[in-house]
Amino acid sequence: MQCDECKQKPATVHLTEMYNGQKSEMHLCPSCAAKKGALMFDPNQFNIPNLLGGFLGGNQALQGAGLANPTTQATCQNCGVRFMDIRNTGKLGCPNCYQAFEDELESALKRIHGNSQHTGKIPLRSGEKTRIKRQVEDLKEQLQSAILAEDYEKAAEIRDALKEIEKKLD
Repeated sequence: MQCDECKQKPATVHLTEMYNGQKSEMHLCPSCAAKKGALMFDPNQFNIPNLLGGFLGGNQALQGAGLANPTTQATCQNCGVRFMDIRNTGKLGCPNCYQAFEDELESALKRIHGNSQHTGKIPLRSGEKTRIKRQVEDLKEQLQSAILAEDYEKAAEIRDALKEIEKKLD
């Protein structure tokens, strides 16, 4: 199979992407894949820090193309670790790094997990109050969305449902 980009070299990198339910496939040679910034798997360099660094944006192909984030020069006041080092190694220097690089880490967590807040599991027997609190949070988000969309009838229904559920909490 030939490379989809240059049409000359054999395709050894196969990318499959799902976006809005649509599947797209690309077959690239290693050089075209590097130009596109595709994550390359090198079995000799596979380890957990490299994997975590890749999630934090430590893709060397992107940095080499001049697309590195300008915040990579920021450093932790406590340990002196730069965000660029965290991106490359996947390791934070100290507990204060969480505050020093809060914005960068939050965006990476959202990209990886879809959310930056841990929700965990709710115990079956004693988790009723927690389930109700989560339901209240969800309804409040829906209420805000309805207000922003100027769907006031739906907002009124959600408001009434919120009042009923909050009575259960008391």
